[in-house]
Amino acid sequence: MVKIIAIIPARMASSRFPGKPLAKISGIPMVGHCFIRTKMSKVLTDCYVATPDKEIFNYIYSINGDAVMTSHRHIMCHDRVVEAVKKIEKQKKIKYDIVLNIQGDLPLVYPDMINNLVIPIVKNPKEVFTTTMMDEVLDKKDFYDPNRVKTVTDNNKDLIFVSRSPIPSDKKTKKKFKKFKHVAIRAYSRNFFDKISKLKITPIEKIEGIDELRLLENGYKIRTVVTKRVTETVDTLTDLKKVIKMMNKDQLFKKYKNHY
Repeated sequence: MVKIIAIIPARMASSRFPGKPLAKISGIPMVGHCFIRTKMSKVLTDCYVATPDKEIFNYIYSINGDAVMTSHRHIMCHDRVVEAVKKIEKQKKIKYDIVLNIQGDLPLVYPDMINNLVIPIVKNPKEVFTTTMMDEVLDKKDFYDPNRVKTVTDNNKDLIFVSRSPIPSDKKTKKKFKKFKHVAIRAYSRNFFDKISKLKITPIEKIEGIDELRLLENGYKIRTVVTKRVTETVDTLTDLKKVIKMMNKDQLFKKYKNHY
């Protein structure tokens, strides 16, 4: 049986929205939604929140969840995930086959998104070592929003580049074309995770603040998986208000809202 762990990195010291992991969405803290919904995926062996903050750690344990304390020094969430996996494996004396990074500011994550993300790695282990998710940009405002990470892929659906800038540029065409943005979940095969865990922050990654660029700048391929789910990342108070409206209409939320 394939052993899969999902790590949800979350910290209170967000530069754009301090304290956002514990911001309430329809009565439940944002990181709680992310943890509860991620844990619903039946492909997972374990699910942990990785945090440097006692407030988050204590909250997750209060809902009978699993959490692990990590260092405050991490700049990128990938590095927090690396530390968390090492600690958990040492404590549980286990080695996972696939590691998932589910960002804690994605409260509308769905279990099938997680399931679909690991399929290419399980089915093609000699070809696909890591995957990330994207969805179609349906709002022109999102295309120009620097808080939304845009993606460009090749003919094999492997990432070419990701950026907070609008790519590909629409400067030279008046025709409409499909645009895609990143959805903040990632999966890694274990051997590949071990390899990239030793990589240092790269120049463009530091400029853009996007974890995928560390791999792209080192020449590694990332297979993309498109989701039709309509979800939203929370980076600002405006995003939070939008997500609250979406959550109140969400069918999955209705299944757990009275239990937490």
